[in-house]
Amino acid sequence: MEADSAASPNPGAPEPQAVGAPSTIGSLLCRIRGKVFTWNILKTIVLGQLLSLCICGTAITSQYLAEKYKVNTPMLQSFINYCLLLLVYTVMLAFNSGSDNLLDILKRKWWKYILLGLADVEANYLIVRAYQYTTLTSVQLLDCFGIPVLMALSWFILRARYRVIHFIAVFVCLLGVGTMVGADILAGRDDNSGSDVLIGDILVLLGASLYAVSNVCEEYIVKKLSRQEFLGMVGLFGTIISGIQLLIVEYKDIASIKWDWKIALLFVAFALCMFCLYSFMPLVIQVTSATSVNLGILTADLYSLFFGLFLFNYKFSGLYILSFTVIMVGFVLYCSAPTRTAEPAESSVPPVTVIGIDNLGLKLEESGLPDTHSAVL
Repeated sequence: MEADSAASPNPGAPEPQAVGAPSTIGSLLCRIRGKVFTWNILKTIVLGQLLSLCICGTAITSQYLAEKYKVNTPMLQSFINYCLLLLVYTVMLAFNSGSDNLLDILKRKWWKYILLGLADVEANYLIVRAYQYTTLTSVQLLDCFGIPVLMALSWFILRARYRVIHFIAVFVCLLGVGTMVGADILAGRDDNSGSDVLIGDILVLLGASLYAVSNVCEEYIVKKLSRQEFLGMVGLFGTIISGIQLLIVEYKDIASIKWDWKIALLFVAFALCMFCLYSFMPLVIQVTSATSVNLGILTADLYSLFFGLFLFNYKFSGLYILSFTVIMVGFVLYCSAPTRTAEPAESSVPPVTVIGIDNLGLKLEESGLPDTHSAVL
C-alpha cells in the first residue's frame, strides 16, 4: 500500500498528457483562426467577389444580347470599355506633371504599352471567340491554364516565391472548378459540341496565356509605378487596337444590329461592369497579387449560373454550392499565407518589400506594422 501510495500520490489527478493534448489543440485552433479570420483576408474575399460579380454582369449581358437579340459583337463591347478608360484615366494622365505626364510616359515606354494593350485586347477577344468553336466545359477547364502560367511568370518576373500551402490552395480551387464542370455536364449545359473543338481549345489556351501576361504586367505596374498609369495606357492603346480590329472583323455584324433602347441598355450595362472590373482589380492586386485575384474570380461562372436559373432556365444542381465552397476554401488558404519576394542583392527596392509584395497586407498585419502598411500602399 505504501508503495502504491508513493507511486501515485494523487490517484484522482489527471494524466499530464490528458491536460496537454486539449491545450495543444486549442493553441493550434487559435493560430489557425489568427491567420485565417483576419480583416485583410475578409477584405480580400469581399473585393474578390465584387470582381466576380462584375465578370458575371459582363457574361449575363453578353449572353442576353446573343440569345435574345442575336448580337455577337465582343470587340465592339470591349471597344466601349477601352473608350471609357481612355476618357477617365488617360485624360487624368494628360493633366499630370513631371514624369507621370502622358507625353513623358509615351516617350519612354510607348512600345511596352503597345504590347500590353495588344495582349489585353486579344485575350478578351480570343476567349469570347472560342465559345463559337468549342464547348462550355472546355472553356471553363482550359481557362484555368492561365493560373499556372501566371504563377510561373510571377516566379521569374516578379520573383514571387511560393510555399507549399499556395500550391495546395491552387489545387483545391481547380478541384472546385472541376466540380462545377461536372455539375454543368449533369445539368445538360454542354450539349453544344461546337463547330471545331480543336480550334476552340487552342483559342482558349492562347487567351488564358495572354490574360496571364496582362495580369503580371498589371501587378508590376500597379505596385512599382501607379494604378493610374496602367489604366490610362491600357485605355489609350486598347482603344486604338480594338478600334482597328473592330473595323476589320465586326463591321458587318455591327451594321446588321437593329438598334433599340433595350439593346443600347445592355451595351451600357456591359461597359459599366467591365469598367468597374478594370478600375477595381488594381486595387485588389495592390494588397494581394494577380494570382490570388485570379483564384478569387473563379466563382464568377457560378454567379452567372445562379442568375441563369432565373434568366435562362438553367437546371440547378447541389454541386454548384459544393463547387463554390471548395473554391472559396482554396482562395482563403492561398490568402492566409503571404509569399516571399526574392530580390537580388544589388536591388534598390525599399527594404519593406523584402518580406514580399504578394499578400503584403497580411504580412504587415502579422508583424504589427499598420503604419508601414499605410505608407507602402
